[in-house]
Amino acid sequence: MSSPAFSQALHVLQQVFGYPAFRGLQAEIIANAIDGHDALVLMPTGGGKSLCYQIPAIVRQQQGRGLTVVVSPLIALMHDQVRALQQVGVAAQCLHSALDFAQAQSVLAQARSGQLTLLYAAPERVTSAPFQDFLAALYQRGQLALFAIDEAHCVSQWGHDFRPEYRQLALLHERFPQVPRLALTATADAVTREDIIERLQLQQAQCYVSSFDRPNICYHVVEKSDARRQLLRFIEDEHEGDAGIVYCQSRKKVEETAEWLVQNGIDALPYHAGLPADERQRHQDRFLREEGLVMTATIAFGMGIDKPDVRFVAHLDMPKNIEGYYQETGRAGRDGLPADAWMAYGLADVVNQRRMIDDPQSPASEAHRQVMRAKLDALLAMAETTECRRVHLLAYFGEHSEPCGNCDNCLFPPETWDATEAARKLLSCIWRVQQKSGIAFGAGHLIDILRGKPTPKVEQHGHAQLSTFGIGADLGERQWSTLIRQLVARDAIVADAASFNTLRLGPAAKAVLAGTQPIRLRVASEKPARGNGSLRRATPSTSSARDAQLVQLDAAARQRLQSLKAWRAEVAREHGMPAYVIFHDATLLAIATAQPGTLDDLRGISGVGEKKLQAYGEEVLRLCR
Repeated sequence: MSSPAFSQALHVLQQVFGYPAFRGLQAEIIANAIDGHDALVLMPTGGGKSLCYQIPAIVRQQQGRGLTVVVSPLIALMHDQVRALQQVGVAAQCLHSALDFAQAQSVLAQARSGQLTLLYAAPERVTSAPFQDFLAALYQRGQLALFAIDEAHCVSQWGHDFRPEYRQLALLHERFPQVPRLALTATADAVTREDIIERLQLQQAQCYVSSFDRPNICYHVVEKSDARRQLLRFIEDEHEGDAGIVYCQSRKKVEETAEWLVQNGIDALPYHAGLPADERQRHQDRFLREEGLVMTATIAFGMGIDKPDVRFVAHLDMPKNIEGYYQETGRAGRDGLPADAWMAYGLADVVNQRRMIDDPQSPASEAHRQVMRAKLDALLAMAETTECRRVHLLAYFGEHSEPCGNCDNCLFPPETWDATEAARKLLSCIWRVQQKSGIAFGAGHLIDILRGKPTPKVEQHGHAQLSTFGIGADLGERQWSTLIRQLVARDAIVADAASFNTLRLGPAAKAVLAGTQPIRLRVASEKPARGNGSLRRATPSTSSARDAQLVQLDAAARQRLQSLKAWRAEVAREHGMPAYVIFHDATLLAIATAQPGTLDDLRGISGVGEKKLQAYGEEVLRLCR
């Protein structure tokens, strides 16, 4: 690509941000925005999405077009973006509820006078009458350069982070039709994309869809046995001393898991919306600024967390859908270095998610429930598959791929067995139990009948006289539990909405009973495997992501890297900011490897722009010497 817009953009990329070249679709997206056109941008976390509006903002201001307004949903996200921009010499500020009146007026005054390149604000503020008046005044003077709507999936009811206030952002196009708009998100399936386009009136916009693949992330799913123990083994075996995020469904479970990890020697903190605001902020600041912390959290934590060296994301409970799973796991390995996505799930997870969708108290329409069921089913298919998990994950977003070699199924292909006949026995047992007793029973009781165990409950209800009593004695409890979970996922078994402990036949049971729908399952061991995590192909000396970073370094380079990290931590503490805002780990690793001797040598390293070269160059060279 060669055009004046591209040349200007490339100059900014190299001089301001310190990167030698654009990645993927960045160049096209940025040139399109500089030329004043709308766009919908789908780009994975860690793919350089922010540069797609930051560089056009800088170039368009240089062209005399004025201020770029960035709509961002979270204060933490705004702060991180602004601090990072200020570090590279870009004039940026944010407006949020934590500012007092005088501080907010000062920010607006800077924007009016042309001192700012980017102004970040929440959707509630952007759509408020006073802010609209402020924008109108800039618009009349021709000083509105660009609107960037970040986390654009929040506008869609089908998105995993729906925010009603995002719906009002269509007025930006209605009131300021000459100002180009960029809507950006890391996660949106076809239905969500269509909703974003309609809600934000982007029918004429160019749509850019990057690959959703995060090849540095290794996906691993385990069946729950003792989930906390499995998690602990995973952290101890694969990520000792690494930063990570552990997602739990409930606030209570978040606190209990964090406390339990601390008792077992893991430096962990809880985070959920029920904690006092100052405690949440303190925990988030520690996670961003310190190394090796594990944040145990609900999904209230994470959107916009730019910490690049998160080495793992673990789920102790299954998310609602693939978008949520993809967004949350995408917070690992933003620096491009090896990272792990680990999830433990079981029958209770499947049943619980189905119960929430089918809850009769929910105001959701049946059409909405059907979409939510389809989204959950896609995640279940990814979790249950015996084939490449990445292939399933990317296919959901409409992207074809080949087996990746970097998920548990690719690294260690599971042994499978034909469970079709066992499934027919199970469904037959459910039918006969209900015929005899007139009520539904739970999974444990059904398994006891199938395995021929004369428990007091079995005897009480006369279920030892059923023809299905003992017909499944050849299979273990774990195998039957896995099969029940599979059949719930396929709608052959339905969990009773009133009580998730009871199961009945579902709409897909008929095809399974008729033998027209084959069922294949992975072989389940009665003694579950250790909760090992990344399973990436590695030599014994590189079993963790941290070791993988160091394997190519000699002793002197390792010492340089440690010195650089210690220096970075000190500078970050002095300035009260996360260490990665100074330099990413990947940049320090490149510096330690290259051992630059001059400022020109250092200038050629990715992530070292002119402003950082001036601020830190001599000190970095001293450390390298």
